[in-house]
Amino acid sequence: MKNSHNRNVSTQGSTEFTGIRLSEPASYAAGLKAVRVTLEHTFKEMGIYRALSTLSHMNQKEGFDCPGCAWPDPEKPSKLGEYCENGAKALSEEATTKRVDKSFFATHSVEELSLWSDYHIGKSGRLTEPMVLKPGRVHYEPISWDESFELIAKNLQDLDSPDEAIFYTSGRSSNEAAFLYGLFSRAYGTNNMPDCSNMCHESSGVALGETLGIGKGSVKLEDFYEAEIVMVIGQNPGTNHPRMLSALEKCKVNGGKVITINPLEEAGLKRFKNPQEIKGVLGSGETITDIHLQVKINQDVPLLKLILKKLAALDKGSKNVFDHEFINTYTEGYEALLQDLNHYSESDLLELSGVSESAIDEAVALLAEKKKIIICWAMGLTQHKNGVENIKECVNLLLLKGSLGKPGAGTCPVRGHSNVQGDRSVGIMHFVSEELNQGIEKTFGFKAPTKEGFDTVRAVKAMHDGKAKVFIGLGGNFASAVSDTEYTAEALQNCDLTVNISTKLNRTHLVTGKTALLLPTLGRSDMDLKEGKPRFFTVENSMGKVHRSKGVLPPASDNLKSEPEIVGGIANAYFNGNHPVDWKNLSADYELLREKMGMVLTAFKDVNDKSKGGGFYLPNNVRQLDFSKLPNQKAQFSVCGLPEHKLSPGEFILMTIRSHDQFNTTIYGLNDRYRGVHNERRVVFMNPRDMEKLKLNKLDVVNLISTYDQKERKAVKFLVIPYDIPEGNLASYYPETNVLVPYNHYADKSYTPISKSVVVTIEKT
Repeated sequence: MKNSHNRNVSTQGSTEFTGIRLSEPASYAAGLKAVRVTLEHTFKEMGIYRALSTLSHMNQKEGFDCPGCAWPDPEKPSKLGEYCENGAKALSEEATTKRVDKSFFATHSVEELSLWSDYHIGKSGRLTEPMVLKPGRVHYEPISWDESFELIAKNLQDLDSPDEAIFYTSGRSSNEAAFLYGLFSRAYGTNNMPDCSNMCHESSGVALGETLGIGKGSVKLEDFYEAEIVMVIGQNPGTNHPRMLSALEKCKVNGGKVITINPLEEAGLKRFKNPQEIKGVLGSGETITDIHLQVKINQDVPLLKLILKKLAALDKGSKNVFDHEFINTYTEGYEALLQDLNHYSESDLLELSGVSESAIDEAVALLAEKKKIIICWAMGLTQHKNGVENIKECVNLLLLKGSLGKPGAGTCPVRGHSNVQGDRSVGIMHFVSEELNQGIEKTFGFKAPTKEGFDTVRAVKAMHDGKAKVFIGLGGNFASAVSDTEYTAEALQNCDLTVNISTKLNRTHLVTGKTALLLPTLGRSDMDLKEGKPRFFTVENSMGKVHRSKGVLPPASDNLKSEPEIVGGIANAYFNGNHPVDWKNLSADYELLREKMGMVLTAFKDVNDKSKGGGFYLPNNVRQLDFSKLPNQKAQFSVCGLPEHKLSPGEFILMTIRSHDQFNTTIYGLNDRYRGVHNERRVVFMNPRDMEKLKLNKLDVVNLISTYDQKERKAVKFLVIPYDIPEGNLASYYPETNVLVPYNHYADKSYTPISKSVVVTIEKT
């Protein structure tokens, strides 16, 4: 697309097919095949010795935290290696020996690079020095750190209002970097701090906050070992959080049961071959799922309502299915919930869900007997218009069973990116926290802004409308991650300045404002040295535990800075010494930074000491059954409506998904071997009966079209693959299909894009 800066850049890259090969979907996850693939990736990117020595430090107490998902480490990490296949791939991407330097940018223009696939771009290597893309130019050029900081400072000073700046954060950042970044944004005068959780688990935060008083899960890793039932809903741990399979395996070995609710039957939830155990290497491994409820896309609420109705009928006769003592003591809204359930017929709910009644009855019989229940979920529940209510219905079930505040029970939103939860804990949020603002004023002597800022959706609109003119990204790949790809690209290109603090090249670095800066930073696995001594960061896992992370590799370049040093450099240049905060010193002294963080955030008091060894858990009111901040000091039952999908003939509901060879927008390879797809990403999974109705054959080429608010959006050239998916439903990989997701359709209350329930039609080419 030709933009106003005279740069002809592609927002999506190559649409050419890469030579697809299909096989039968896998019947298990991991095993020796996963070990082989892990070694292939790491050896190719890092070399044998570098790979093996670095992997041995990942997720170890004196090592560094995986740059991939946020699954917690066990109290005693395995000496054989506490990482999974995709964690090793994430490390390989970060610790690659390939480099993107000034000669690379002199050779390749942004116009040329934008035509590459996301996979090709990501494989270019580590950024090595600050680079600037000047107005009207198509090649990045070197720039000094001081010049970079001054350029950012001038652009921020030239804005008419602080609210014309956007400070975006990715989940990979450390607690220290995120805290300092949020502190600078507030000192500058805005709460415009969108972050990646806006696009993923914001629905979880809203739902859990309103019902239980905290926007986080309540379980610890050890709870999985005691659970009688684990329900996995809208989540594919075999690909997205593979180390979770070990916890599910222990649950099964200890007599627990697993119920999965998902439109696709995923390999990791069928069977797990643990490569660290004999039965996983030589035997058949462990069967994970006991009952699979193959629900239609976004019909989880009808399914859960039907389960609750059936449980209520059983309880009416026996009075021992629900935990009435728990309900009477800790909850509010029980009678209203039962009255609402009476409004629905079982037959209507059954039809909406698409699940067989015999399978549902089997699940109900199991749930009726047990009290130690964990419910896990991911974006399969959150990224819908009714995403908040999806999670509230899960909370209803746990409240009815009294499955909170006890070992082996509770809520478990599975965060998709390491430390995305920590970012929020240390102050990355667009809404206003009076407690945080008071802590900042008391500790640093300035008043933080009290006006709510932009989340991701509203930040994109502000940039598109010309109401925000500077974008700064602390990590991430904003252009590819956000919904409505073309609209988001136009928004970024409307900016006067876009700044990306990154380890590697990605598409956002090519879809830029009038001027663009690339500021290279240290990765998780890199040593962070001050005067020759290594420093550590802290991160928070998805279960609320804070611990240290310390890199072990020599930095990719001598010209890299840590994220706190970059943020401090920007702040120091902007304020030029005229501010109560000593930005330069604070960004260089992590011990001091953590001390100040603990003064602002009481939960982080003494973090310098408490983060040693295995770390410490942040306060969690649900674990203590303390609902004092909620209405009437009670946990809240919710009356949830049914999802509304009024499809016309020929329309389908599409959910965007990951392949096994990717993590978020980072593409490790072109295979999705668990689903039997090799060497191709431009595919759409479709029920064979739907294919027959449209007279489509396997590997026919189609375009996917969405039409919202009279605007047509099109994703071109996708290969049709017959698959076991409910009729009327489709699945396809993102970011390739993000172009179909309208920016202005999102979950109520949370503003999370509807990426898992997009209405589309199919056009045969």
